Amino acid sequence: MEAHFVADQTTNKLILLFVMDKMEMPLTEYSIIDIITNRNTWLSYMDCKDIMWQLIRAKFIYFDENTNYINESKYSITTEGKDCLSHFFSKIPLSIRNAITDFCRKNRMSFKRAQEYVSAYHKNSDGSYTIVLRINNSEDFQPIFKLQLKVDTRQIATTICKKWEEKAPSMYEKVLETLFE
Repeated sequence: MEAHFVADQTTNKLILLFVMDKMEMPLTEYSIIDIITNRNTWLSYMDCKDIMWQLIRAKFIYFDENTNYINESKYSITTEGKDCLSHFFSKIPLSIRNAITDFCRKNRMSFKRAQEYVSAYHKNSDGSYTIVLRINNSEDFQPIFKLQLKVDTRQIATTICKKWEEKAPSMYEKVLETLFE
């Protein structure tokens, strides 16, 4: 998929920094790529990946690898990244800035929920599936609740994972309520 907007490397870096600043929370690599290349076409996939690593090396993005879960490391814009963005954000075309601001305002909470209520499953050697359901702290996205289930079919596993984001808050409340009775 080609990006609708083709810019020089500097502008592309500023676009990525602007998205991270406007989302106002740490993001997984998957979330960043989803926002910038899939849901919007501000950058191509390859440009996005390359720029992320350049910004990490330049210390404009912080990569938190202190996580116990694969593919869930978080990326945050650093003070240096915000400072750079404040000086040069006008290099991003106004239409792109407005699109990013609008997208982030409308979608911030759904991305936050997706990072707070995490589900995954894998197939076991016996043909069953293990599901891991987690609730992460909203501040640092560290796990505060984890539930592991074993089910017979992939269909059951996918159904449970799809419902987790919606049902997680009430299930957590019920578990705590039950334990405190």
